[in-house]
Amino acid sequence: MPAALHRSPRVAAILAGLLLALIGTWVETTGREPVSTLRERLEYLSYDLRLNLGLPAAPAANDTILILDIDEQSLQQEGRWPWPRQRLAQVVDSLRDAGAAVVAFDLVMSEPERSEVDTLEALIAQQADPAAGRYEALLALARARDGDRRLARALTGMDTVLGYVLHTARADSSGILPAPAPLAGETDALFAVPELPTHTANLPLLQQAAGHGGFITVMPDADGVIRRVPLLVRHQGELYPSLALETARVYLFARQIGIDTAEVGNGRVVEYLSLARDQRIHTDAGAQVLVPYTGPAGSFDHLSAADLLAGDFDPARVENRIVLVGATALALADVKPTPVQNVYPGVEIHASIIAGLLAGDFPYQPDWASGANVFIIIGVGSLLALLLPFLGPVWILLLSALVLSGFIAGNFWLWTEHRLALATTTPTLAIAAIMLFNLSYGFLGEARRRRQLKGMFGQYVPPQLVEEMSRNPGQFHAEGESREMSVLFADIRNFTTISESLGAGELKHLLNRFFTPMTATIFHHRGTIDKYVGDMIMAFWGAPVSDPQHAGHAIEGALGMLAAADRLRAQFLAEGLPEINIGIGINSGVMNVGDMGSQYRRAYTVLGDAVNLASRLEGVTKYYGVRLVVGERTRELAPGFVYRTLDRVRVKGKRQGVTVYEPLCAQTELTPAMSDWLQRHDATLAAFWNQDWDAADRGFRELAAERPGDRLYKLYLERIDQLRRRELPPDWDGVFERREK
Repeated sequence: MPAALHRSPRVAAILAGLLLALIGTWVETTGREPVSTLRERLEYLSYDLRLNLGLPAAPAANDTILILDIDEQSLQQEGRWPWPRQRLAQVVDSLRDAGAAVVAFDLVMSEPERSEVDTLEALIAQQADPAAGRYEALLALARARDGDRRLARALTGMDTVLGYVLHTARADSSGILPAPAPLAGETDALFAVPELPTHTANLPLLQQAAGHGGFITVMPDADGVIRRVPLLVRHQGELYPSLALETARVYLFARQIGIDTAEVGNGRVVEYLSLARDQRIHTDAGAQVLVPYTGPAGSFDHLSAADLLAGDFDPARVENRIVLVGATALALADVKPTPVQNVYPGVEIHASIIAGLLAGDFPYQPDWASGANVFIIIGVGSLLALLLPFLGPVWILLLSALVLSGFIAGNFWLWTEHRLALATTTPTLAIAAIMLFNLSYGFLGEARRRRQLKGMFGQYVPPQLVEEMSRNPGQFHAEGESREMSVLFADIRNFTTISESLGAGELKHLLNRFFTPMTATIFHHRGTIDKYVGDMIMAFWGAPVSDPQHAGHAIEGALGMLAAADRLRAQFLAEGLPEINIGIGINSGVMNVGDMGSQYRRAYTVLGDAVNLASRLEGVTKYYGVRLVVGERTRELAPGFVYRTLDRVRVKGKRQGVTVYEPLCAQTELTPAMSDWLQRHDATLAAFWNQDWDAADRGFRELAAERPGDRLYKLYLERIDQLRRRELPPDWDGVFERREK
C-alpha cells in the first residue's frame, strides 16, 4: 500500500500530461469558435515573427523589377492625380524608348477622359448635312489629341498589363475584362479558388490596346494583414490571373499557366502552378501563395515618375526590366498592412509576388502541415507526459526547454532552408502546458521537501543558506561526513565578573542583546551556528552548504563580530551596563560534521582536532592581548587579509607547535604605515626565532614604544630576559608551550 500511494501522484501526472496532449490535438484540428479564431490569430503572430527574423539585414538587389513610382515628388511636379491620359501615354512611350520589357499598371482606368471629341461629335450629329459640316476638320484634330486614344496607341506599341479589380461589392460591373487565364491542366481541381462576382475594369479601348490584364485584388487575413494573395480568382465561371501572375507570364513568354494537382479526400485540388518547365510554384488548394516579402518598403528599385517625364534618369535602369507603375504617395492611399510593415506600398506587394514567380521561391504551407503538428503533439506530448513526472523541477525545465527549443529551431530551419511555413502555436502551447503542469507538480513536492529541510537545518543555518539548500534539497542531509571547514569560537571576557554584578533577568537580557547581533553577523557571512554555551558562541563555515571560501567568510564574520561588539560596548557603557569585550579563535581543517547525539537529544555539530584547536586559539587571545587569532591553515586558505604573526605555540593537548596569526584587515585596506610596521615586526620576530637576542630586544623595544598598549611586545621582552638566562637545546624552534586552555 505505501508503494502504491507513492506511485499514485506520478500516475496522475502522467494521465494529466496525456490528457493535455489530447486537448492540444483537438485545438489543432477543431473548427469551433472561438478556439479556431484564437489559434489562427496566434499563428499569425508566430508567422510574422518567423518571417521578420528570417529577413536579411539588407535585401538583395533585384535587377529584373523596377517600380515607376508616382510619389510625392511626382504629384508636386505633374499635378494632382489622376493625370491626363496624354501624360500617361508619355510615360509608356518613355518606358518603351528606354527598353522596358513589360509595363504593368497597378491602377485602373475605368472611366473615359473628358475631351473635345464628344462635344464635336454631338455637334456634327445635329447638322442636317454632316458631310458638309464645318466641324469635320476640328473633329479629326481633336481625335488626334484625345488622351484615351493617345494612351491606347502607346499601349499597343509594347507588352503591357493593366490592373483591374474583382470584388464582391453590390454594384454594377464596369469596363471590360481581358481574356481569362490560359490554363493547361486539370482545371476542375480549382474548385476551391475564391469567387468574386463583380469587376471594375479598364475602358474597352485601353484594355483591347494592352491585350493583357490581371486583377490587383488582395485578400487580407482575418486580422487585416496581407500575408497571402490569390494567383487565380473565379469570376462568372471563368478563372482570371492576378496582375503579378499575368505580368510574369508575359515576361517569360509563357503561352499557358500549367496546373499540377494532388488528391485530397475524394477529390483533387491544385498543388502547383507553373510558368516554365523547370519551375513549379507551390500554392494552397485555393491557388493562393504566401507573399515572399524580402524586406520593408523600398526593398525594390524605385524610379520617380517625375524623373522619367523630365528625362532625368539613366535608361539602363529600365532596359529589359519589368516596370510596375504604381503609387507610394500617401495621398493616393495605396498602402497596406503587412507582416513586415504596417504601412506598405501595395505596388511592392505585387513586385514581391512577381519576384517570387520568376525565382520560383515562395513560402509554402503544405497540406500535410496540420497532420504533422498532430503527430508532434501526440508523439512529443506523450513522451514528455511519461518522462517529466519522474524528474525534478530543474530537469523538467531543462528537458522541456530543450524539446521546445528543438521544435522551434527545427521549424525555423525548415522555414529558412526549405521555405516551409509550418504552424508552431499549438505544438508550442501543448509542450508548454505539459511542462507547466509537471513543474507545478514538481514544485509541490519540492515545497514539501523544503519544509522538511527547514525543519532539519533551520535552527542552525542562516535563512539565505536554507533557501539555497532548498533549491536542490536532495544534495543536503544530516548524515555524518568529513570535509575541510572553518570553525569559530567567541567568548565574552571576564564573564564571571559580569554575571556576578547583574541579576538573573538583567544577565539574560544582556546575553540576548549580545547574541542577536553576533548571530546576525555570522548568518550574514554564511556561517552556521553550532551552539551557545553560556557566553560562548560556536559557529562553522562549509556545511551543510559547501563553501570553497569558508576560511575567508569566517574571518569576515569574525571582524564583523568585533565591530558589532564595539558598538554594543558603547551602548552598554552609556546605559551603565558592564563593558563587553570578546575574544575569537578560528581554525580550519578536516572535521566531522553531521547530526550527532543520542535518541533523546541530537544536534548538527562538528568534531575533530581542528575544532579543539580553534577552541584553544580563542583561549590565547587574552594572553596575547588581541581579540582575534587564527591558525596556519586558515591563513593559508584566506590570503586576502593582512595578518600579524603572533607566535609559535603548542597549546594544551597538542604535541605539534603551530604558528598563530592575528587578522588585521583586508588586503585592500593595507596602508603604507601598516606595511612598514609589519615588516619591522616580522624582522624582529625572525631575529627572536634565530636567537639574536640583542636585535630582537632592540626591535621589540622600538615597537613597544610606538605601540605602548600592545601587550604582545611586552610578552616578548619578558621572554627574551628569561631566555638569555637559559641554555637552549640545539633544536630549539621558538615554540612557546601554552599550559592553560
